[in-house]
Formats: sequence, structure tokens, C-alpha cells
Amino acid sequence: MKILIINGANLNMLGKREKTIYGEQTLLDLENTIKEEFKEVEFEFFQSNCEGDIIDKIHNSSIFD
Repeated sequence: MKILIINGANLNMLGKREKTIYGEQTLLDLENTIKEEFKEVEFEFFQSNCEGDIIDKIHNSSIFD
């Protein structure tokens, strides 16, 4: 099973800004936790601060094949 996880605007800042509010875990930390918890699943992670890039990623993904 393959799962595409798309993260939007500002999630690349996790662990970098306002740690008292958002915590110290980075987006990479969260991705690694997901991969560790669900080893039988093939994940693709994508993050963009640009809505157009996110839409392009969805349109170009294999979910429409």
C-alpha cells in the first residue's frame, strides 16, 4: 500500500518557531514516526508553502491511474 501525505504552508517550520506553542518536533521527526509506526506502508511525503505546487502534486500523483 502506498500513501501520499501532503503537508501545507508553514509545516516546514515545525520545531523551529514558537516551540512553546508548536513543540520541538520537526516535520521530519513526524514523518519518521509515521514510517516507524506503519512499516508495511510505503509513504511519500510532500510539503509546500505554495498551493499551486500542492495541487500539481495531487494531479500528478498515481491516485488517478
